[in-house]
Amino acid sequence: MSSKTIDKISHLLNEEKWTRATIKSYSITNFKDLDMLIDDVMDDENQQEIVDICEEHLHHTKNSIIALYISGIISLSRHMIDDSNLMILINIFSDNHKWNIVEYLCNRILEFGENKFALRTLSECYENENEDDKKYEIWERLVKIDYDETEIVRHIAEKYEEEGNSEKAVEYYKKAVHRYVNKKLFANVKEIWAKLLEICPDDIDFYYHLNKKIAKNISTERASQLLEELYEYYKERKEWDTAIDILKNILVYNSKDSDTRSEIIYCFRQKYSYHSQVEEYIKVSNLAQKWRNINEAISDFEKHISFDAGNFVFHRSWGIGRIKLIKGDNVIIDFIKKRNHKMSLKMAVNALTMLGKEHIWVIKSTKSKEELRKLIKGDIGWALKIIIKSFGNAVDMKRIKTELVPGILTPGEWTTWSNEARKILKTDSDFGNLPDKVDFFVVRDTPITYEEKTFNKFKAENNFFTKVKTFQDFMDDISVESDYFPEMFVYFTNYLITFSAVNEYVISSYLLMEMVINRFPHMNPNMQIEFKDLYENIEDLTGLFLKINDTDLKKMFLDRIKKEIETWPEIFAELFPVFLNKYIIDSLYKAGKKEIIKKLVLKIQENYKDYREAFIWIYKNSEDYPFFEKHFYEDEKVLVNMIHLLDITYRETINKRNVSTNKKINRQISIFLFKEKRLENFLREADKETVIRMISLIDDVQGLDPSMVVDLKNIVKEKYADIAFIGQIEEIETFSRGGIIVTEAALDKKKLELKNILEVEIPLNSKEIGSAIELGDLKENAEYKAGKEKQELLNIAVGKLKEEIEKCKVFDPSTADTSKVSFGNVVELKNKETGKTEIYTILGPWESSPEENIISYLAPFGNALLNAKKGDKLEFVINDRNYNFKVEKIKISEIFK
Repeated sequence: MSSKTIDKISHLLNEEKWTRATIKSYSITNFKDLDMLIDDVMDDENQQEIVDICEEHLHHTKNSIIALYISGIISLSRHMIDDSNLMILINIFSDNHKWNIVEYLCNRILEFGENKFALRTLSECYENENEDDKKYEIWERLVKIDYDETEIVRHIAEKYEEEGNSEKAVEYYKKAVHRYVNKKLFANVKEIWAKLLEICPDDIDFYYHLNKKIAKNISTERASQLLEELYEYYKERKEWDTAIDILKNILVYNSKDSDTRSEIIYCFRQKYSYHSQVEEYIKVSNLAQKWRNINEAISDFEKHISFDAGNFVFHRSWGIGRIKLIKGDNVIIDFIKKRNHKMSLKMAVNALTMLGKEHIWVIKSTKSKEELRKLIKGDIGWALKIIIKSFGNAVDMKRIKTELVPGILTPGEWTTWSNEARKILKTDSDFGNLPDKVDFFVVRDTPITYEEKTFNKFKAENNFFTKVKTFQDFMDDISVESDYFPEMFVYFTNYLITFSAVNEYVISSYLLMEMVINRFPHMNPNMQIEFKDLYENIEDLTGLFLKINDTDLKKMFLDRIKKEIETWPEIFAELFPVFLNKYIIDSLYKAGKKEIIKKLVLKIQENYKDYREAFIWIYKNSEDYPFFEKHFYEDEKVLVNMIHLLDITYRETINKRNVSTNKKINRQISIFLFKEKRLENFLREADKETVIRMISLIDDVQGLDPSMVVDLKNIVKEKYADIAFIGQIEEIETFSRGGIIVTEAALDKKKLELKNILEVEIPLNSKEIGSAIELGDLKENAEYKAGKEKQELLNIAVGKLKEEIEKCKVFDPSTADTSKVSFGNVVELKNKETGKTEIYTILGPWESSPEENIISYLAPFGNALLNAKKGDKLEFVINDRNYNFKVEKIKISEIFK
């Protein structure tokens, strides 16, 4: 820092004489001169020295205008939240009524971001200067960041109402009433409720949402009282459906309220005044009898009253029907295949489901498939409304798909249609979600804002990290100025208030709080929690890190560790196997931690069975990190380890252990070894002994396509034709490239196996999954998870069987040849080591049964026998075991005679 700048500031501080007269004579020009000096300081990298000089001066002269101003502005420029020095300075000039300077100082603070103190003081300044327009403009900014302010919000609403701007008045009255509810000020809530009923009485969903909040924060009695006021409005307007719904909500708070019972009977009579049986059904359902549970009585009445001539019904056996006539205690219904069907009313109520004229099933039965298909594809929003309303105004995407596929849309059309449908359900204000089931969609009577829809989604979600995603979306796509934002933010900060142990939720909440504060300093809840303290109380770092189910939060966590914890390189190395991300390797490399990288790579290679994905990641990314190669094993050992992992992951998949992870690893290794031709290229260059070892390993791997193994053996044969265990494979080469030779009986057995999976096991599995879904809460539903895992295995089996059946070639017995060992032969061998005769049948892998001495021609042993003639002496090695035979007899297997 230049001594000139220090000298100048020191001179100003020493020269400053604090008297009331100097304060009164201070002008904005004086502060602008200080701003020019501060601009010089901003360009200097050692601003702290100036701040220290000012703080030292304030220690002796606590009201130094220059010291307060310079240190305060520098602190704000460095994104420090402490604005106490500027607050002191503003109060000094406010006390002296220097409103022009107060205005200047407040605006200087606001240049660095919104600030409650500055905005509130600025509004007082404009009030003193009688500048109402500017005051209200500042008030609107203030209430966006001060969620505790209520009276100002109300004043803003009243001003807009006076100006005739009802839309803005409603917006601010709603803000005010929510804040009064939070403060449990019922008298104010009641006043605003009445005011909103005057301005926007039709926003019924808003009143329901607010009423639930009142019941929770204040009392159910107060909530019921306000619903009664709402009911009177709709009763007066004779909107009976809404009036009845409001009464049902009142009954939730007090089911024994006799006045409400009387009112709901009155509304039913008005709504169904046209219905010939209304009085009879009120009587039958005991709706007026106090001894009958009111909710059961209402349900009973509504079932009966829906039975009227012309209405549609559904029977599980006879399908869609239409009520033709109700006469006394009998109902006559026209079903499509059962006309003039007569039922007693009691039986009809119990056996039939009432359908509205706009029910999707009714529409399906009255319109042609092509006409309906055109409608559904042409107007997705209409189709969604029809289906959702058809099933109690609450369905998920699975139910929607059930109604459309395959009867109306093909699976391919559904994919495109459903993607567009999801966008509409997310953004269209006509759709919402159930408050307790975020996956279930509803059609709203009044539009809902994207802001409220996202907030409702946040409340309905049960998973912490799903809430994190919705919270971040709200912050990015909507605004932290929303009155809903604090409630969401508090959900996370509460974890920091109440925790007894540091877990993934506490750490994630801290990181989220820090992210919010960095972007919006005014949101700081001023919690005295340090990252280091949290970190030191983590019992299982890797376990906690694994449970943070959000990649961005994981990176934020690593950033904080890197910034705060001295041993971060060792921690990064510890976490890398569970977070395979270039960020970790790049950070270590840039910090010069090459020895740690070396130890990490060697550790993963030596323990490749435990660090499977990390082992693959390191080898696959070696081109991006050439320094890895210095620490690699030789190619052969890497490939051997890869082949071992291929076998392990296949076996574990078959045994239903970590199916999805093992499938993923198996697929990665298959691509690495075969598609990228790493193994093929290695075999072309390897020596004879190495080739024998590698092919032997490949032969032992379960689940490999036999033709792939044959291809590798052909490649080896080109270079080492004398390797005995490879055998002479010209006979099978033509058939096996891409397929295998099979018997007709084996093929029939495979087809039956496929048929059983498709027609028995898969439908049964689907039923099991459906039953599991009905149990709810899929994230904690063991039956559902087991069903989905079984479904995945069945799909794998179907795909594999279909591929094998398509590629196989049925052996033609008329081509059987006994001049040399081939498919379909029985061969007698003299074991020259033991002197005993051994008999083997040579068939394919589908018929193979080693315990019965039926050997696959693709197995190493069977392959070694191929093309041998009677009298031939055979010596070969398989898996380090020596074999020494003489061929004594070759004949055709009995199964082909």
